Amino acid sequence: MAAFPQRYAIYFADLNPTMGGEIRQVRPVVVVSQNEMNQFLDTVVVCPLTSVLHPQWRSRLQVQCAGKQAEIAVDQIRTISKQRLRDQIDRLSAEAAAQLRRLIAEMYGE
Repeated sequence: MAAFPQRYAIYFADLNPTMGGEIRQVRPVVVVSQNEMNQFLDTVVVCPLTSVLHPQWRSRLQVQCAGKQAEIAVDQIRTISKQRLRDQIDRLSAEAAAQLRRLIAEMYGE
């Protein structure tokens, strides 16, 4: 791992334990918090990725991750400890990062 997790990098993360309908298991997550936060805080804001695709869901963004089709579950955004992060496996393209920013703003902005 770099000196600190980088925005739009995709890492494996252990999301257990969870409650209710939260996405669980060790799975890829994309870091969405700003690098300045990632450098100094013990936590990062992430969106989990899933291989179960829901093209009609507006809260999901389909991307390629490590050569496989996946979708970013923006509806499952959460803050996790950096200790949950494992190896970096990929990084979003500039286009996918821009789409992700727009979707987050659409879902959580005013």
